Amino acid sequence: MNKLNASEQKMTNFRWVICAMLFFATTVNYLDRQVLSLTWDEFIKPEFHWDESHYGKITSVFSIVYAICMLFAGRFIDWMGTKKGYLWSIGVWSVGACLHALCGVVTEAHVGLHSAAELAAATGDTMVVIATVSMYCFLFARCILALGEAGNFPAAIKVTAEYFPKKDRAYATSIFNAGASIGALVAPISIPLLAKAFGWEMAFIIIGALGFIWMGFWVFLYDKPARSKHVNKAELEYIEQDRHEDLAPAEEESEGRKIGFLECFKFKQTWAFAVGKFMTDGVWWFFLFWTPSYLNTQFGIKTSEGLGMALIFTLYAITMLSIYGGKLPTIIINKTGLNPYAARMRAMLIFAFFPLLVLLAQPLGTISPWFPVIMIGIGGAAHQSWSANIFSTVGDMFPKSAIATVTGIGGMAGGVGSMILQYCAGELFVHADKTQMAFMGFVGKPAGYFVIFCVCAVAYLIGWVIMKSLVPKYKVIVLK
Repeated sequence: MNKLNASEQKMTNFRWVICAMLFFATTVNYLDRQVLSLTWDEFIKPEFHWDESHYGKITSVFSIVYAICMLFAGRFIDWMGTKKGYLWSIGVWSVGACLHALCGVVTEAHVGLHSAAELAAATGDTMVVIATVSMYCFLFARCILALGEAGNFPAAIKVTAEYFPKKDRAYATSIFNAGASIGALVAPISIPLLAKAFGWEMAFIIIGALGFIWMGFWVFLYDKPARSKHVNKAELEYIEQDRHEDLAPAEEESEGRKIGFLECFKFKQTWAFAVGKFMTDGVWWFFLFWTPSYLNTQFGIKTSEGLGMALIFTLYAITMLSIYGGKLPTIIINKTGLNPYAARMRAMLIFAFFPLLVLLAQPLGTISPWFPVIMIGIGGAAHQSWSANIFSTVGDMFPKSAIATVTGIGGMAGGVGSMILQYCAGELFVHADKTQMAFMGFVGKPAGYFVIFCVCAVAYLIGWVIMKSLVPKYKVIVLK
């Protein structure tokens, strides 16, 4: 007994090192994704004679490919294993990120020119060819990026299930998921400066190279907890504490057989997760993609200005509160004794009410632009807290051999939902501007934004109700 107590007192905490690795991977993921959006207008557009239609095609194809790849990325991670699967994922997307830098070279070779200056000075038919060829080059690089990036969340969720007991998984997920907000914070203050100092090509290469550095640490640091030299017996017992639950025999038995891809769709738990992602993922991407345009349309504030930068920074700083959102289920479990799924759903219901504050963005925006930014920031923090918990519901009910696959299916659903919301938002804004549509006292584009804010505000409550209807109680998948 004394030896056991000593072991418990000296328990290692290597699981948090692994969590930090997931955090940095997610940060790099978002940085690589944003290099194009932060360089195309000022640096790439003049060189290749692009307009908004070229950029729109590239971003829409990226979204489609990313969503489709999410459907299969999880299956790939389950097949390859966590260590190799994650290495392949970040390796592929880092290559894709760096490939963007070669688009100018390929375009120059195709049209017979020799420098960026010659490309920018071209006119007539040559200009059209440059725009078209360069667009397809970026499309190719973007598809490689999407292929690799699709594996990040399925792999990260699977690692979390391996290294954390169920009661801690939402908290761990919220920590690494905060990498999305950090990436959104770091990108605007780093990428344009890199492009200005070294050229837009080097911005892609430098940011892309971060992934290769991460891979080096992953090779030496990661192994399954039971085999890791950094995890002692006390920490391993803590990680595997769920085995002592009544449902443990069924869970351990289920880990032996892998669930077929189509077989996953037979379970209501899969559909509940997919619906929750479909209803809510687009809200986060709407805030990410459209807030700068909203500030310019509504208030005439550009993000290149000091006030614009301060507003965007404040928005994503608020979303960092989501780190504490993942801790709420653990608190509920400790105080009430509820099972992990019940505690997680209760926490998600609480978070589902916070986006209702986004309804106040437009009315309070008549007073100051800071109010809508704060409301949107709270909505974003609620989303990230919701996201951390909804990801963890997969680990609550599915065997570890299927976690990445089901996560990929949900990611696909979230990607489709996001595409629909972004497309409808763009069409609505154009329509509202042309027809001077009126809604709740606002006219034109502001009216269109108010409509979309209403959709974003209620999406989480609708998603929660459907999830609860599909899976009203905690039910672990048992394979026979």
